[in-house]
Amino acid sequence: MAETRRTTSGIEVETVYTGRADTDAISAPGEYPYTRGIHAGMYRDRLWTMRQYAGYGTADETNRRFHDLLEAGQTGLSVAFDLPTQMGLDSDAPLAAGEVGKVGVAIDSLDDMRRLFAGIPLAEVSTSMTINATAAILLLLYQLVGEEQGADPTSLRGTVQNDILKEYVARGTYIYPPRPSMRLITDLFAYADAELPNWNTISISGYHMREAGATAAQELAFTIANGIAYVDAAIGAGLDVDRFAPRLSFFWNGHNDFFEEIAKFRAARRMWARHMRDDFGAGDPRSQMMRFHTQTAGSTLTAQQPLNNIVRTTIQGLAAVLGGTQSLHTNAYDEALGLPTDESALVALRTQQVIAYESGVTSTVDPLGGSYYVEALTDAIESRAEELLSKVIQMGGAVTAIEEGWMQAQIEESAYQEAVRQSSGESVVVGVNRFTGAEVPDVPVLEIDPSLEADQKRRLDDWRTGRDETLVTKLVDEVGGAAVGSDNLLYPMREALASGATVGEVSAALARVFGRYRATG
Repeated sequence: MAETRRTTSGIEVETVYTGRADTDAISAPGEYPYTRGIHAGMYRDRLWTMRQYAGYGTADETNRRFHDLLEAGQTGLSVAFDLPTQMGLDSDAPLAAGEVGKVGVAIDSLDDMRRLFAGIPLAEVSTSMTINATAAILLLLYQLVGEEQGADPTSLRGTVQNDILKEYVARGTYIYPPRPSMRLITDLFAYADAELPNWNTISISGYHMREAGATAAQELAFTIANGIAYVDAAIGAGLDVDRFAPRLSFFWNGHNDFFEEIAKFRAARRMWARHMRDDFGAGDPRSQMMRFHTQTAGSTLTAQQPLNNIVRTTIQGLAAVLGGTQSLHTNAYDEALGLPTDESALVALRTQQVIAYESGVTSTVDPLGGSYYVEALTDAIESRAEELLSKVIQMGGAVTAIEEGWMQAQIEESAYQEAVRQSSGESVVVGVNRFTGAEVPDVPVLEIDPSLEADQKRRLDDWRTGRDETLVTKLVDEVGGAAVGSDNLLYPMREALASGATVGEVSAALARVFGRYRATG
């Protein structure tokens, strides 16, 4: 009897797939429900944006990496921030000690943001910022720098991740409790609609849930549940769905199960289009279209035989392209050992360029559309995800499911089961639990100069010394006053940051009103 094989979501895979009655009924690319892609021409008309996630040490160090990547052919910037910046802490805060510049760039003030983008015309590049709890603060600093450069705010293009719900589920860089955090998000939606009309206001992220151990179906269901919660909150705040929904975007994980990943991306578009149209009455096609960024799976990278990771990211990146991504980051092969070196970051970018220019997969739209297997798998993963989504909705929605710990428990169980499979050898990881005998090459690891933290603290001290302290104090207090009321918070935050207030000071003003979230068991 043939061995039963299943995808990561537990979907049984048949030995062979034969015809299905409704294959010819799949809509064309660019037509509702966008299963085959959101644009009719897809990559024949325009390739995906090639981004490489970059950021470490100080703004000056990261600025040099940005210039190198742009010169190598990267078509968009993607900023990694250090943990203190993500948590709303200035670099001289006691809790920031030892973490400044370690996993991303340290940004404390408007001066840091100026140096981060020195020599880079913000009116001409698209910038993605992986930032959540402090997303509004970093977006405002970016806008202020763009305006200093002379850029019209309508020319500023990019995305802030701004997806706080997945932080409670899978990642942990939250500051405030969920409900006031949702206010910050809807305020950002409204602010961008008025001030930054071409900015993508959120990147609703399944990536980190998948990194925490979610299956493909869980990643799909829980991410769309969070997306529905954001739409509900925005409508509840008085925003019109067809005003803000065209600026929503998504962020998916590109994992190892090649065909399941392609099916996941196709099913995601179909699910989102249907829920936006049927549940929220979104009439603008752009409100129904799911635009998304993909990053290859960091959790699949191994410290053992690290050059194998180049193959893994190639397969994962190819799945994202065949699934119709609008933007892609391919991980560097050495990321299980440390931050990417210049050499490994370039190899990761070249991986995308080989897929784009040498593989031929961009010559036709949705080249696997109509495949018996891919279409059956698209239906199956959609069905499984809808079952999970229905459970979340029955619980009262994503915020309630998160507050009760249900989503977290589901992901933890999936992570445990996969660990058991890897431990037993049922799930093969080449170089880790099978084929382990190869000689391991010596891979250089990027070292962060420990003096960078002291340098960053000195710059922050100089910044505070040179500002009008009375004015800064007044404007930071006004941020706290606005948090007590219901006015849009981004306007007083912008005034405070322009006067010289730091990320930590503005964040602390909000925390004094909103409180700080502590996860329960």
